[in-house]
Parts: sequence; structure tokens; C-alpha cells
Amino acid sequence: MVVRALVPPVCRDVAGIGLRQPHYAQVIEAPPAVGFVEVHSENFYADGGAALAVLHEARERFPVSLHGVGLALGSAAGIDPWHLDRLDRLVRRIYPLLVSDHACFARGSVVQGAPPIHANDLLPIAFNEATLTILCDNVSRVQDRLQRVLLVENLSAYLSFADNTLAEPEFLAALCRRTGCGLLLDVNNLMVNALNERVADPVAHGRAFIDALPLGIVGEIHLAGYCQLPDIVIDDHGSRVRPGVWVLYEHALQRFGAVPTLIEWDTDVPPLAVLLGEAQQATDRLARVRR
Repeated sequence: MVVRALVPPVCRDVAGIGLRQPHYAQVIEAPPAVGFVEVHSENFYADGGAALAVLHEARERFPVSLHGVGLALGSAAGIDPWHLDRLDRLVRRIYPLLVSDHACFARGSVVQGAPPIHANDLLPIAFNEATLTILCDNVSRVQDRLQRVLLVENLSAYLSFADNTLAEPEFLAALCRRTGCGLLLDVNNLMVNALNERVADPVAHGRAFIDALPLGIVGEIHLAGYCQLPDIVIDDHGSRVRPGVWVLYEHALQRFGAVPTLIEWDTDVPPLAVLLGEAQQATDRLARVRR
């Protein structure tokens, strides 16, 4: 049986931030007014050490969300048993607010019959029934092991597959319906994909994606900045949230209500005050939708 984690009301009213190493001391010594903090699960798989000690201290001050990048949920090779063991141990140590990973491929064999290797990247998957079956099986295995709901994030993808037969919102909705998992809606990824697809109106495209999702499946929202180069847009999480992404976020809140929201900033990490300023903008929008 999967146990759904309770989400304290404060986490729906006050945005969270990604807890990154440059901010460890400030966040622990003078805890800011944030709803929760989120960390990358794989950074805390060791049995001890300074990083895990910091996470325990953070857990005493905030709800903690565990966001993974290595489960490879869309891989036909299945879930790496070692990886799942370590995640399960970390969940039992921290009892996190949320646990999430990505709808991606990252694990497989280069030569048939050889042991699987990990690509160390979030590679896109095809949106069809065969891939959906693989993804559902892997998500169900993780949820059965953790005994809780997993949130699965939509990906920023830089290619698509000729054998796509399902629209991405339909694909994600079917995943949630068949497994009971939730969706981590990354609004920034919607904008990145729309820009790279060269759609005429990226904001309208993102709104349509949001409107195509069923109510009740979104368990968390991610916001971040992207890097716009002449020929491609990169989801680098290295700048402030762009105006169009804020528009899509407001649309998502109008559709889904107040949802735990995280500001991601992973490259060119700014002073903590800048990150908190972005979180405050999300909190202000959460307050408006509450009213």
C-alpha cells in the first residue's frame, strides 16, 4: 500500500528554495521564512559525512523535499537496485515532505547482454504506449518500495521521437492514473520546450499544456530561469524566473490552486537574498490565489 505524504498548509502558502552548498551556513544559522527546502537526493546517499549532517540540521528547521536525478524512471533496463536502496534509506532517515524524480531515460546497455550503464543525463523518452508501460512499471516499483507517492517531473527535451503517439499531457495523465503517482509540474520546462519548438506563442502553448492536465495530479511546481542562445534555449537553472514563466505559473495556480512551489537555482548560484526574493514573488502569487 502506498502512503500519501501529508503536505503541511505552510508549504502551500510559502514557496520553498533549493538548498545548495553555498547557502548551507546561512540557512542553518539564520533560517529564512520559506515553506520548505529541496535537495538533490543523490548528494546525500553516503552513510555519513558533513553533507548528511547538514541535511539533518535542515530537517530540524524545515520540511525537506527530496528531488532525484538518477532513478531513470523511463529506462527499459529498470531501476538500479542500489540506487533504490539508497533512496529508501534516505527517505527513512529524513521522512521528507515530497519525493520526486524525472520522466526520463538514463540507464541501459550499450551492447546487448552487457550490464546496464548510467548515462548521467536526463534523456527524453517517447510518448507512446510501450514507453508508458515501462514508466508505469518503474514508478510502481519505486512507490511500492518507498511506501509513498512519487512525483514525476515533465522534462525539458531537446529532441522528439518519430514514434510519439500521445500528447505529453495525455501521457503524463495516464501515468498518474495508472500508478497513483503525482506530477511535479516544471513550468520553466514548458517554456523552454515551446521556445525550442519555435511555436508562435510560447505562453499560449504552455497554457494549453496546463489546461490539458487533469485536476488533482499536480503535487509540486518548479520555477527556474533559462538561458536563451541564438539557436537553442537551455534549461540551466542559472538566472531569475523569466516573465513568461511567471505568467504560466499564475495560470497553473488558477487551474490547480495553491501547490507547493520551489525556486530552482543550480548554476551561477546567487546570494541567498536573491534566491529568497524569487521565492517571495512566488509566495505573493500563492497568497493571491488563496484570496
